[in-house]
Amino acid sequence: MHSFQITYRIRPFFPTTIFYQKIHSRHFPARKSQEKKIHFYIFADIFTKTNIYMSGFFGCVSRNECVNEVFYGTDYHSHLGTKRAGMAFYTGKKFVRSIHSLENGYFRNKFEDELPKFGEANMGIGIISDCESQPITITSHLGRYAVVTVARIDNIEELTQELLNDRHHFAELSDSTINATELVAILIGLGNTLKEGIELVQKKVKGSCSMLVLTDHAIYAARDKFGRTPIVIGKNDKGYVCASESSSFDNLGYSHVRDLGPGEIVQMTADGIRVVTPPQERMQMCSFLWVYYGYPSANYEGINVEDSRYRSGAAMARRDVDVEADFAAGIPDSGVGHAVGYSNEKGVPYKRPFVKYTPTWPRSFMPQNQKMRDLVAKMKLLPNEQFTRDQKIVFMDDSIVRGTQLKDNVVKLYDSGVKEVHMRIACPPLVFPCPFLNFSSSRSSFDLYARRIIRDLEGTENLSEEVLQEYVNPDSEKHKEMVDTMRKHLQLTTLKFQRLDDLVDAIGLPKCKLCTHCWDNSSYME
Repeated sequence: MHSFQITYRIRPFFPTTIFYQKIHSRHFPARKSQEKKIHFYIFADIFTKTNIYMSGFFGCVSRNECVNEVFYGTDYHSHLGTKRAGMAFYTGKKFVRSIHSLENGYFRNKFEDELPKFGEANMGIGIISDCESQPITITSHLGRYAVVTVARIDNIEELTQELLNDRHHFAELSDSTINATELVAILIGLGNTLKEGIELVQKKVKGSCSMLVLTDHAIYAARDKFGRTPIVIGKNDKGYVCASESSSFDNLGYSHVRDLGPGEIVQMTADGIRVVTPPQERMQMCSFLWVYYGYPSANYEGINVEDSRYRSGAAMARRDVDVEADFAAGIPDSGVGHAVGYSNEKGVPYKRPFVKYTPTWPRSFMPQNQKMRDLVAKMKLLPNEQFTRDQKIVFMDDSIVRGTQLKDNVVKLYDSGVKEVHMRIACPPLVFPCPFLNFSSSRSSFDLYARRIIRDLEGTENLSEEVLQEYVNPDSEKHKEMVDTMRKHLQLTTLKFQRLDDLVDAIGLPKCKLCTHCWDNSSYME
C-alpha cells in the first residue's frame, strides 16, 4: 500500500513563535497513489489547562428515615463532579456532616461505611462538587444550618473584602482560597430571616448561585436568580426531594412535581412545598446542560436531554448534503445521542468504532493532574478496527474546548485505518469563557481552542468584540476560515459546527430563555 508520512511537531500556538521540536513520525494510509511527506503540527497548550466541570446536589425531607435516599440521590449526580462530596443530616437533635475527596475514589465507596452515623435522620442534603468542600455548617442568629451550592461567584474577592471589613472571618479554605459556599452561608446569616438572607445572596452574587439550606425544621431550596442552573422537585407519599437533576427520582420512588423558576425560593417539609419567594420572569438557563452536562434521562424545563441531542444531530444531518459516509458514530459518551439523531435523519447506519473501557478508567477530567487526565482520556477509548479500516465515518462530539482529546482521537482513528474522518460538533465554536458556571478552570480566554485560532489568524491578542462577532457568524468568511484552520490542525477530512439557531431549536426553549454566552456573548451580565 502506498503511504504518506506525517511528522509530528510541537509548536506553541502563536504565529511569531519560531521554536520547533520534532517528536516522531507515523505512516498513515495514503489518500492518493503517490507517497507524500506531510508535516502535522500539534499546537501545544501554553496556557492554563482547561476542564469542563460543574456540581450537583440532592435534598430530602421525609416522614421516615431518609439517609439512603440522600446517599443514592447524591450519587446519581456523580457525572456532574469528581473532586469532592459531602452530606449533612439533621437527626432531630443535632447536625451531622461528612465530607470526602473523590480524587482517588467514587462517592459510594467513600460514604457507604459512614451511613450508620447519620442515624435515622429524616432530613438531609448531599453534594457532588468539583469546587470547594461542602456542605458548610454554620451557627448564626438565625440558628444552625447547613448549606450546599452549585455556584460560580465572579465577585468573590469583592464580597470577601466586604465581609472582612465588617469583621467577619472565614474558617474554611478551598485550595488555599476562600470557600465560596462558606461565603454564601455567612451572607445568609446577615439577613433578619432566612428568606432575607437567601435573597441577599441572590442580589449580591455576580455569576450564578443555586443552593439548598438545611435547617432544624425544613430544607430551603433557592434557584439562581436567572435560572442558569436547575432545581427540580419530586415527591412520594412520605415526603419531598429536590435535586439538580430529575434522573435520580424514578429509582428512588419519587415522581416529578415541577422545576423551580429563576430566583424562586421554596421551603420544603414532609407535608408540602411552600413558596417563600416567587420566581422572576427573566431566565437564561445554561444551554450546555442539554449539549453536554445533563445525563441522558434528565429533564430540564420539561425537555429531555437525550431527545434534545437527537434533534441536534438531526439538524446537522439535514445541513450535511455534501458528505457520503459509511456510517455515523459518536465520541463516547457525550457524542452518542447526537450521533444517533444524525444517523436516523441521514439514513446511514450507526456504529461504534470507539468503545469506552469503563470498569477501571474514570472520566478523563477526574484526575487533577493534566498529564494524568490526558493519559486517562487516551487509555479509556478502545478503537475497533473491524469498523474503522478503510471506512468513511461521520463522528459527532459535543464540543471542542481545548482540542487536545479530539486531536488524540483523530490520530488513533488514522492508526486504525480510517479512510476519512468527518467531524461534526454539536454546538457552535466556544469563543467566550463562561462567567456564570464553573464551565472551565480557564484563567485565560485563550485556553479555548477557537479563541486561540482567532488570535493566530488575526495575529494579535487584542481582539475587539466586533472582530470576534465576525467569527461567531456562521455565514461569514472569517468563520469559514477559522473552521478550515481547525480542520487542518486536527487533520480532519471535513469539520462542521452546529449553528446556534439550530441548537436553540433542538433544545426547544426561546433563545431569550437560554444562556448562550460562550458562543455569542449575549447573556445578562448582572
